Amino acid sequence: MRIAIIDYRSGNLHSALKSFQVAASDFKNVNVTITSNYKDILDADRVVLPGVGSFSFCKSKLLENADAYKALYELVIEKKKPFLGICVGMQLLATKGHEGTQDNPGLNWVSGEVKKIEVEKSFKVPHMGWNNLNFNKFHPVFKGIHKNDHFYFVHSYEFNVHSKEEVIATTNHGKTLVSGIAKENILGLQFHPEKSQVPGLKVIKNFVDWDPEIF
Repeated sequence: MRIAIIDYRSGNLHSALKSFQVAASDFKNVNVTITSNYKDILDADRVVLPGVGSFSFCKSKLLENADAYKALYELVIEKKKPFLGICVGMQLLATKGHEGTQDNPGLNWVSGEVKKIEVEKSFKVPHMGWNNLNFNKFHPVFKGIHKNDHFYFVHSYEFNVHSKEEVIATTNHGKTLVSGIAKENILGLQFHPEKSQVPGLKVIKNFVDWDPEIF
């Protein structure tokens, strides 16, 4: 199995690579690479899109490499290979975002909008630090994860998903924030599993083991 972590100059590539390599060590013949090469991405069995920064910045960086974006589209949308978007990598799946540039079109793989988190002053924005998850429904990516497990968040904008059926987990921070989404072979996580220690590694292992055709 080949796992491609997309390098588009926006993401925690080193920590993501290390975490995925550690998680993949529990499986046989799994190779994890960081790449922006068209052929390498298209040859992958599953793909990861990390993201750090604003929606508009990350989108512009992703589209700068037309070959990488083309391969990503072919792999995920046409070939239906498992995809994981992390933090802004999840938010880019939206129809549009309002961070950096208003009404900035996203990938539109999951219908919704990315808007600034608005909460009472007693709750700080960005939502930064450790928080637990509330599960809307079972999904294999959260197998073995419990409500008292905590994950690392850092974000000022939230993904307002149009279909509740595509929300698999939320987090409370002055309001309910979407923390996990799933649509067919596409997964998105608002938190950083690569920074979330043991529970984060478990989520990554679950992604490596996940077969969208079964669930």
